[in-house]
Amino acid sequence: MRSQPPRLLAATLLAVLTATSLQSAAAAADYERVLNGTFDSGSADPWWAGAGVTHRVTGGELCAAVTGGTTNPWDALIGQNGVPFEEGQSYTFSFDARATTAQPVTAAAGESVSPYRGIASQQFTVSPEKQRFSFTFTSTLDFPDAGNGQVAFQLGGQPSDNTICVDNVSVIGGVKPPGGVNPNPTKKVQVDLVAYVPGLPKRATLVSTATTPQTWTLKNSAGATVASGQSTPKGLDATSGDSVHLIDFSSFDTAGTGYVLSVGEDSSFPFDISADPVKRLRYDSLAFFYHQRSGTPIEAQYVGEEYARPAGHVNVAPNQGDNNVPCRADLACGYTLDVRGGWYDAGDHGKYVVNGGIATWQLLNAYERASVLGDATAYRDGSLNIPEKSNGVPDLLDEARWEVDFLLKMQAPDGMAHHKVHDANWTALPTRPELDDQPRRLSATSTAATLNLAAVAAQASRLWKGVDATYSATLLAAARKAYAAAKANPAKLADPNDGTGGGAYSDDNVTDEFYWAASELLATTGESAYRTDVTASPHYKAASLNRGGFHWGGTAPLGDITLALVPGLPAADVAAIKQKFATVADEHLTAMASMGYATPYDNSTAGYVWGSNSTVLNNAQVLALAHDFTGATKYRDGVFEALHYIQGRNPLSTSYVAGYGDQAMVNAHHRFWAHQNDPSLPIAPAGSLSGGPNSALQDPVAQRLLTGCPQQKCWVDDIGAYSVNEVAINWNSALAWVSGWAAEKSGGTTTPKSDCEVGFTAHRWPDGLSASVKITNTGTSAWSSWKLGFTFPGTQRVTTGWSATWSQTGQEVSAANMSWNGKVDPGKSVYIGLNGSGAGTDPTSYTVNGKTCKTA
Repeated sequence: MRSQPPRLLAATLLAVLTATSLQSAAAAADYERVLNGTFDSGSADPWWAGAGVTHRVTGGELCAAVTGGTTNPWDALIGQNGVPFEEGQSYTFSFDARATTAQPVTAAAGESVSPYRGIASQQFTVSPEKQRFSFTFTSTLDFPDAGNGQVAFQLGGQPSDNTICVDNVSVIGGVKPPGGVNPNPTKKVQVDLVAYVPGLPKRATLVSTATTPQTWTLKNSAGATVASGQSTPKGLDATSGDSVHLIDFSSFDTAGTGYVLSVGEDSSFPFDISADPVKRLRYDSLAFFYHQRSGTPIEAQYVGEEYARPAGHVNVAPNQGDNNVPCRADLACGYTLDVRGGWYDAGDHGKYVVNGGIATWQLLNAYERASVLGDATAYRDGSLNIPEKSNGVPDLLDEARWEVDFLLKMQAPDGMAHHKVHDANWTALPTRPELDDQPRRLSATSTAATLNLAAVAAQASRLWKGVDATYSATLLAAARKAYAAAKANPAKLADPNDGTGGGAYSDDNVTDEFYWAASELLATTGESAYRTDVTASPHYKAASLNRGGFHWGGTAPLGDITLALVPGLPAADVAAIKQKFATVADEHLTAMASMGYATPYDNSTAGYVWGSNSTVLNNAQVLALAHDFTGATKYRDGVFEALHYIQGRNPLSTSYVAGYGDQAMVNAHHRFWAHQNDPSLPIAPAGSLSGGPNSALQDPVAQRLLTGCPQQKCWVDDIGAYSVNEVAINWNSALAWVSGWAAEKSGGTTTPKSDCEVGFTAHRWPDGLSASVKITNTGTSAWSSWKLGFTFPGTQRVTTGWSATWSQTGQEVSAANMSWNGKVDPGKSVYIGLNGSGAGTDPTSYTVNGKTCKTA
């Protein structure tokens, strides 16, 4: 999850050197411009390596292995981007260096993007004996924080391979202290940059120190005022550092685009009043997972040419592949595993069972919850643009299976699951997956990973039972084996120091994973042994659910959610679980009422943490379920407040979802979506979620740019700022769950008005059915023809039909009128029918001529 961003300093670099310190208009200060120049942390971040160079921190030095045979010095590079320089100011560039074989090395400062203007460079001869080098120059260019300034070492132009090590790298000078400024412009009128859904509350935040109400106006895209009112002063909001007012314009409810909210001379970014964007987001957030697939080409027909790429980690050079991966050398496990497939976890090429577990569970739970309480047809076959979109299986299950199959492959012969697989060393940024040349290694098995496998395999077995009985049985067998193995090894914890080449994902308490896995196995099997483990757990009946929510290391609430949805417990215990969700949801709403930017997030203990946006969305899932369990609209409104925060109603006026809003995240920390570092590569695709504010500032770029930031402002849209701007599967799974739920609750505002009603009456036997269907024209105009559509939720297949031309693809069924019954007058009905094979329940929704119908 950590990496080094490369960028080439071009051969056009101009030397602008002096033998002694140059005088400038203002005296230079001792402001350090370079991050991590001592390498004392053991990490190379944010130093990058160019083509033909492999670098790592060894013995407190950054050592670069350089392939010989290059022509020019700049053909082999290590460097750092985002270095701030001020035009006309003096700087001293100093460093220690040594080389296995003596060679010339050029130290350079300049521009990291075209036209690659140079500021200064000087060549030194580096020998096997470590020496200190230094030179002073005046900058002819001005690069602010997070700009295109760069320092680099040019190591090429030599006939043979060599290793050059540097240490104590420093660039000191300038008169402006680096950092402390987020470069994105902010507004004083903060809105959801995307949309508000008609019929739901519409609130904004005004940044103002005024103590009296301020007049606001809402204008449409033509500039006409359509609403106005007075703000409510709220005072200082400590989390953002802003003095704020609340603006409530819920009374205006006309759908449209390009609305702007203004107070005096200050205006918001434009936004829509529409349910369309959240319905698009439901699918864009799920498309993220196809992009992240390992072991298969990402094809242009599904993602477009810009995002297409060859398969990664399939043993095609330079990949060393995932088909025969050994354990780390110090583990000596005695076997290798074929662990091809799965999703890349985040911005790196690692694949982690504990993160894959919660992400997969969340997608599967979105489907299960919709099947039980909502409308699962939103995830029907053909709903996603993926290769499996016409295989007869709901697409959400297809996408989840890509990771479920990987989790099965991570199971060791003894039933335990390996914690993770990733590169032996961190790769450079960018590194396309198919160009990763690092060896792949399995980390040790762990109890946490094993219980993740048990939980997800049991959950998946339940959902595939009516889709693929053989696969369902395989999953349940793996889940049972994993759970038994975990009980035999209840305290095999992941090594917190296993963080080279991939994140550690250590967890010193696995009682929550035991509860979660037992809950899933109980829900799937109903067996008393699992019930005993569930009811004996200290987490039973949502005992550990609180405003902190859930995450990959705190999974007990996942078990609670399953137990509340799937029959298997006494009614009183299920009621207690549901009540706890309502209680915690009320705590969120109470806290949100006092916030400047209403957010279901508890910052009282750890501040804003790594991946805070996923915490916001996981807590929004708690609010959503509270609405499901109680029907109270206040919880529904709280979910949408969370989405408004994610999409721009925040103190940075930024949508953290790529492609959504006029100022949206672009430069995600990712090795392929790395346009900021390589213009030939794409930006983050629409629907990708940034990790969000992290007040701990756990990467060098964030430390440089954001020191002293208020908690909600500790974020920057920079590819090197991995602790605030990385993407991850368990963050996007949270976005997918919440946006899918919100799309379901957004009404029919984007669906053509219903002018039809369908009644479906079936007589069933164990392996078949006979159904009569009544289709009624409830509109005001006659139909000249009609076409009925619906989705069978189980294994049903139409074998014969009458009074219509019937067809079926996968689970999708259609019936078109015959020549004699196409005309249906208003208020009249037409009757058709079918015989079928297979098992399952009635369809849950129907369309006629593309319009969703009422159900009789």
